[in-house]
Amino acid sequence: MKVDLKGMTRKELEKLQKDVEKALTRVNKKELKVARDEAAKVLAKHGFSLADLEGAPKRAPRGTAKPKSKAAPKYANPADPKQTWTGKGRQPVWYKEGIAAGKSPESMEIK
Repeated sequence: MKVDLKGMTRKELEKLQKDVEKALTRVNKKELKVARDEAAKVLAKHGFSLADLEGAPKRAPRGTAKPKSKAAPKYANPADPKQTWTGKGRQPVWYKEGIAAGKSPESMEIK
């Protein structure tokens, strides 16, 4: 089947493109079904099923880190208890000012 692309308008070409994409999707689905059926036959010949094959453990891709959980706060600002600090990382300004004013870290601990 030969199609004269030069004589077609933009709309006609876009419609043709959509039709080709739909046809390719349909053909891919058919070919995938045939391939699965063939794979199932080969696996059955060896005493396995597709589910056995798909049940293999999957590893996470490299560089994928698990989300870190937040540490519980250990210190609270005596002037504003909503301001907290876990005791890790940079010291907040209110903590530094409290230490400079003579407060002990134990006095700012959350109990």
